[in-house]
Amino acid sequence: MTENSLDPEDWDAFRARAHAMLDKSIDKMANAREGCVWTPVPDDLKSPPPFPVHGDANKADDQMAALLPYGVGNTHPRFFGWVHGAGTPSNIMADMVAAAMNANLGGRDHGAIYIEKQVVNWCKSMFGFPATASGLVVSGTSIATLVALKAARDRMSNFASRQSGIQAGRLVGYTSTQTHSCVARTFDMLGLGTDALRKIPVNDAFEIDTSALQSAISADRAAGLTPFAIIGTAGAVNVGAIDDLEALADIAKTEKLWLHVDGAFGATAILSDKIKPRLSGLTRADSIAFDFHKWLHVNYDAGFVLIRDEDAHRRAFSERPDYLKGTDRGVAAGNPWPTEYGPELSRGFRALKIWAQLVEHGTEKLGQLITQNCDQAQYLAELIDADPVLETRAPVALNICCFSYVASGTDLSRLNEEIVIQLQLQGIAVPSTTLIHGQTVIRVNITNHRTTRADLDILVDAVRKIGAQLVEGGEFATA
Repeated sequence: MTENSLDPEDWDAFRARAHAMLDKSIDKMANAREGCVWTPVPDDLKSPPPFPVHGDANKADDQMAALLPYGVGNTHPRFFGWVHGAGTPSNIMADMVAAAMNANLGGRDHGAIYIEKQVVNWCKSMFGFPATASGLVVSGTSIATLVALKAARDRMSNFASRQSGIQAGRLVGYTSTQTHSCVARTFDMLGLGTDALRKIPVNDAFEIDTSALQSAISADRAAGLTPFAIIGTAGAVNVGAIDDLEALADIAKTEKLWLHVDGAFGATAILSDKIKPRLSGLTRADSIAFDFHKWLHVNYDAGFVLIRDEDAHRRAFSERPDYLKGTDRGVAAGNPWPTEYGPELSRGFRALKIWAQLVEHGTEKLGQLITQNCDQAQYLAELIDADPVLETRAPVALNICCFSYVASGTDLSRLNEEIVIQLQLQGIAVPSTTLIHGQTVIRVNITNHRTTRADLDILVDAVRKIGAQLVEGGEFATA
């Protein structure tokens, strides 16, 4: 009787096939500076083929290769729209090794687990956390926030909430109006409800108003509610603002609250000698959520949660049924397992590409590139301030510069939104828009190790030309 498998019948032919795909992938990255930043996806790629009952390796390879020109554009040096890392060619090798191992990092005793443990220990060191702290590689800051705030919520009830649930509307938390939406989504998923998240106003620098925060905590206590967490921000998504983390740590200590910091991209700026002093309060946080796939350019996806209280972290998630019983020896050793620190039992080997990136490039160089991006954002602001038809709209706190094309008698929100769309459609650059004081503005985020000042010169020149053409057309004139 013939028995089949999914292995190739001819390994030499498969090796040649794999090398051909690797060459195409490397060509894609080697030419990252070339061509349009973003290219619209053609209709034939948007239309999926019929359900594949019969396999065809050549068709699979052809369709994968056809995808390569149609990314979102974040590998290009003029992708400025959202906080996407640019990736690195060498991470292809880490993904190859991870694919070959096909390791499940939910637990058990095998080599991949020890790579993740090294990454966890390096993160403790990076943020000045004690050796007794805990951490977990996750898909991104959204899941990291969920993990951290579940630990905070459960500790508040001495973990009784894991069995009995919570009374909605009793626990309340605090963050700024500039904090990422994943925090509100976490309150929803944890059963707290988004109304339980108090949105505290910000100051002129878009940092949380600590006086308003203190007043809100006092008012909630007087109303019989139970404050449990403060969520600070290190690198707000709109403008890159950093909350006064030292002040937040002081308030959290006095009020006996959990301090979580959303540091999706900004927390890793602790590696920058220029930015590190502004992030000193990170060492006092109870938990930090951040991404390696943003400013440290690890290929997607690679996030991390770091928690000071290992006991609270593990008690919030640990659940070991009979079939996951641990042992002192053999494959089921290596306790505690990563699955005891988060919601996933099946976990890919994300840690390897993080580990490889840190080992190959080192934190000194990665930190220098973060500083470089911040300096480039300041350079962009200087270009804008020197141009009579451009105007900065918010302070440049890190790597984000928000500005507008200005013209009298013009609907500036509609005009600047169209400028951004034209930049994207023409393949010149990919900035995004955001709202500053109720007006739509051009938002340029520089999270790319390939970006140069020449790219910013190209951007400003294009904004000026497109803006002038649109104003001249008269479509955006106010009545």
